[in-house]
Amino acid sequence: MVDKLTNFSMDKVETSFTICENNLFCENGFFSETGIIENIAQTCAARMGYINSHIHHEHVKIGYIGSIRNLEIFSLPRIGSILHTSVEVIEEVFQMTLIKAVVKSNDEVLASGEMKISVTNIDKTI
Repeated sequence: MVDKLTNFSMDKVETSFTICENNLFCENGFFSETGIIENIAQTCAARMGYINSHIHHEHVKIGYIGSIRNLEIFSLPRIGSILHTSVEVIEEVFQMTLIKAVVKSNDEVLASGEMKISVTNIDKTI
């Protein structure tokens, strides 16, 4: 659910993603709420993947969503829209990361919320 990592720092990442018609999370011409959540999670995964492979020179680790809080979805994007997702790290403790995310399309805020991501010690096999 991410096409490109467009900006990276240790505290903030940004991605872009074009919604295709054959996407699993599309129905009735729109990208679903579940798709937006997955896009946020995959933006977090892009951050951790970049850190693991380019900074620590390790294998990418498997992660999962620990919790979602204060999620507000204001509008669902249409097929063909480009999502611009920014994730800011609020706190990192051990292998848990609390983030705040904002999803936009054409400068319109579609969704915002917080997510807790946990990263395991298990390498992702490609």
